[in-house]
Amino acid sequence: MIAPEKRKAVIYQRTDSSVHLQARKTETRFQLKQTSRAVKILTAQMNWPGTFTHAGRLVTRLPYDALTADNLAALKYWLVLRICSGTHGGHPDVEKFKPTALKLAKQIRHRGPDWSGSVIANHTILCHERLSIVGVESGAQPLTNADDSIILAVNGEIYNHRHIRKNLREQYHFKTTSDCEVIIPLYTEFDTDCPNHLDGMFSFVLYDKKQDRTIAARDPIGITTFYQGWSSKEPGTVYFASELKCLHSVCDKIVAFPPGHVYDSKTGETTRYFNPSWWDPKKVPSNPVDYKVLRHALEKAVRKRLMAEVPFGVLLSGGLDSSLTASIAQREVTRLRKQALEANGNVLPVENPDTGEGLVGVDDDDHLDTLTYLPQLNSFSIGLPGSPDNKAALEVAKFLGTKHHVMTFTIEDGLNALSDVIFHLETYDVTTIRASTPMYLLSRKIKAMGIKMVLSGEGSDEIFGGYLYFHAAPDKEAFHEETVRRVKNLHLADCLRANKSTSAWGLEARVPFLDKEFLETSMNIDPQEKMITKDRLEKYIIRKAFDTSDEPDEQPYLPDNILWRQKEQFSDGVGYGWIDALKDNAEKQVTDEMMKNPKPEWGNDIPDTKEAYWYRCMFDEHFPPHCASTVMRWTPTWSKQTDPSGRAISTHNAKYDNAA
Repeated sequence: MIAPEKRKAVIYQRTDSSVHLQARKTETRFQLKQTSRAVKILTAQMNWPGTFTHAGRLVTRLPYDALTADNLAALKYWLVLRICSGTHGGHPDVEKFKPTALKLAKQIRHRGPDWSGSVIANHTILCHERLSIVGVESGAQPLTNADDSIILAVNGEIYNHRHIRKNLREQYHFKTTSDCEVIIPLYTEFDTDCPNHLDGMFSFVLYDKKQDRTIAARDPIGITTFYQGWSSKEPGTVYFASELKCLHSVCDKIVAFPPGHVYDSKTGETTRYFNPSWWDPKKVPSNPVDYKVLRHALEKAVRKRLMAEVPFGVLLSGGLDSSLTASIAQREVTRLRKQALEANGNVLPVENPDTGEGLVGVDDDDHLDTLTYLPQLNSFSIGLPGSPDNKAALEVAKFLGTKHHVMTFTIEDGLNALSDVIFHLETYDVTTIRASTPMYLLSRKIKAMGIKMVLSGEGSDEIFGGYLYFHAAPDKEAFHEETVRRVKNLHLADCLRANKSTSAWGLEARVPFLDKEFLETSMNIDPQEKMITKDRLEKYIIRKAFDTSDEPDEQPYLPDNILWRQKEQFSDGVGYGWIDALKDNAEKQVTDEMMKNPKPEWGNDIPDTKEAYWYRCMFDEHFPPHCASTVMRWTPTWSKQTDPSGRAISTHNAKYDNAA
C-alpha cells in the first residue's frame, strides 16, 4: 500500500447498490472482500458531501461505518481504486525512465531496423522501431495529429486506409502517406470503436494528451504480436510491447494482449470490439458453400495485401495454401505490369494524402495500386535436400512463372539456430518451434535479397479443418467447434510463428486467409461441407473453389496434382529427417532422471516428452518463469497421438514409411 496521506478518495453508493471507491489517476482492481482495510484507510480523513449526482443517478454519502463486513460480502461488486503512482497507466517519473524505455525498444530493433522514434507526453512515453513498407519517406513514427495532442505508435498494415481517408466525416489534414495515420482521425470520430473500422493487421497504442488517456488495441485474430505488462514496483503503470523480451525486465506480470480487444485507461477495461457472426462455436452455420463467392473472397484478400512501396514476394512451400496465395498474387502482379506498359509513361495521379488519391492500396472499387520494383514476382521455399516441399514448390513456380528461390538447410543449421529461434519466438511449444526454425532461416535469406514483405498461407488449416486429425471429428458440430477454437487460438501458434520468424530479420509476413471478410465468408459455411470423407480430401471446398476444370474460359490456378495434394505440416514438408533429428538430439540432452524431476517453477506445466523438456530449458535460458504464462502448447483434439506432427497421424504413416 502507498501511504494513506498520498490518497484522496470518495466513497459513494449508487441507486443500483454498487459501491465504488474513486480517487485520481491509475486504476487497480481489488475484490470487495479484499478491500475493507483499504476502504477504512482511504476514507478516514475525508470530508463527505451529503448527496450528489453521478452518471445521471442520485448518489448518497456512505460513511465507512456503514460498510460492515456483511454488506461488503453481500454486494459482490468490484471496487475501483485509483492510486496516484502514474497517470492512467503512465509512469511516475517518465523522464527518468526514458533511457530504460529506449533500451527496451532496442530489444526489438530487429523488427524495425529502418528508423527509431520516441515521444514523451505527460507521464507517457511511446517508442517505435520502424520497418518502412508504406509511406516510406514520410511515415516515421510515433505519428501525431496537427497540434501534437494525439500520439500514435503502430505495428501493422491498414489495407482500407484509402477508403478511410476518402470517407471521414470531418475533414482531416494528414501529415504523411502512412496507412497507419488513419487511426488518429478514426479515434477522434469513433473513440474506442475505431478498431472496428480498420481492415488489416495491427497492434497500436494511442495517447490522448488532452484527456490523459491511453488506448491500445490488437487486430481481430492477433496476426501481429502484442503484450501487456504490469510492475509491482510501479503499481498502476501499464506497459505494452510487440514482444515479450521488451517487458520481462521491468514487469513481473505479462499477458498476451487478447486479439480483437481494445484497452482504455479511462476505465481500466479491456473489452472485445470484434464480434463476428461466427464467434460462438455452438452456433453451427447451415449455409451451403458458394464456390465462386469463396474464390472471389480469397482473391480480394490477396489483392489487398499487395499494398507496398518496397519489393515483396511470396512464401511457397508447394502446399495448397501457399500455392493458391502465390497463384493469385502472380495474376495480380501480371495485371499491374500490363497496366504499367499500357500507360507508357502517362502521368500518374498526384499523391493526395487527404483523399487517398495516388497512394498505394485498394480503392473503393477494389482496384489495387502498388509499386512493383522487381520484373517478376519472387517466390521462396526451404527444405532439407530432397524435401517434399522444395520439389512441389519448384513445380508450382514453373507453372505460375514466378522467379523461384530454393534454400536448402542442413540438420546442423537447424539445430544451431534453435536457441535463437526460441529467443525470437518466445515460446517452447513443440509444433511452433519445429515449423519456425526453417521459416526463420529462410527469412534471413529473403531479407538479404532486399525483400521486405512476403505473403504467407497461415490460417487455412484452422478455417477448413485441414489438419489430418480432423479426420477423427465425430460430427459436424464438433468439427465446427474445433475450427472456431483453432482460429481463436491462432495468435498463440501459427500467427506467432509467421510474425516472429520473419520479423526476427526485419521481414513482414501478411496472411490473406485471415482477412476479416474472407473469415466471414468461410466460417459461415455449413461445416458438413468441410468434413473429411472417403470421397473428400481435407480442405475440399477451397480446392474445389479454385478448380477450373469445368470453366473452359478460365486459366487454371494450379496444376491438378498440387491443387489436390494431401496436407503436409510445414515441419514435415521440409523433410521428415528434421523432426527425427530434433527427437534424437532431445534424447541426448534430456535424461530419464531429468524427466522424472521437472523444475519446481514449472508448476503443472510439465513437458510430456524429452523434446518439449529440451525446448522449455532453452526458453528458461532467455526468459524468467513468469513469462511462461503467455505460452500455449499445440495439440490435436481427437487424435490419441502424443506427437503433434501431422505425419504422426495414421493417414501419413504409409507415406512416411516409403520416404527416402
